Amino acid sequence: MQLQCIAKTAIAGAALGFASLAMAAAEINQPAPAFTGKTADGATVNLSAFKGKTVVLEWSNHECPFVKKHYESGNLPAQQKDAAAQGAVWLQVVSSAPGKQGHVDGATAQKLNAGRGAKPAQVILDPEGTIAKQYGAQTTPHLYVIDPKGTLVYKGGIDSIATKNKDDIPKAEQYVKTALASIAAGKPIANPSTKPYGCSVKYAS
Repeated sequence: MQLQCIAKTAIAGAALGFASLAMAAAEINQPAPAFTGKTADGATVNLSAFKGKTVVLEWSNHECPFVKKHYESGNLPAQQKDAAAQGAVWLQVVSSAPGKQGHVDGATAQKLNAGRGAKPAQVILDPEGTIAKQYGAQTTPHLYVIDPKGTLVYKGGIDSIATKNKDDIPKAEQYVKTALASIAAGKPIANPSTKPYGCSVKYAS
């Protein structure tokens, strides 16, 4: 009986933890959660510094096959470059905890991006998962778009086909690309919240 009580308590605690994470998730049409983070090149970046610009947050894990799909195909690097050409700021966020899949130091993160042609404006290292929890990041990739007013206007998957197959990219609806085009045109985003897909964010145990 005592073991059953302990087990029930543990399950309840785990459920509460997941509920807390869900409650912390950033909400569409609300101010994007403010944050300060350390970048791969050793600088400090603050979201408030980009007020007046569109900002994209991309959660990444270089060992995740879903992330590999979009980098090895050139899809993510191309979207990063297009976003920059539009004046948007693309921030790649790595929230894998030490000892977990995808954890990197700054030098490694920069080397990985150079090797795969990635062009984010900055790479934010978030090994404690602080920023990820603020936004409720669930997967890699998981994308968020913040408009120039600082409002979260998109969160979810990079596109509409949740597979590891590169051949599916041309057939998929490109949610992030479409969201950025809508912001640039002053139009509402048709699908502001979609289901993210990929590997789970590797939070600390």
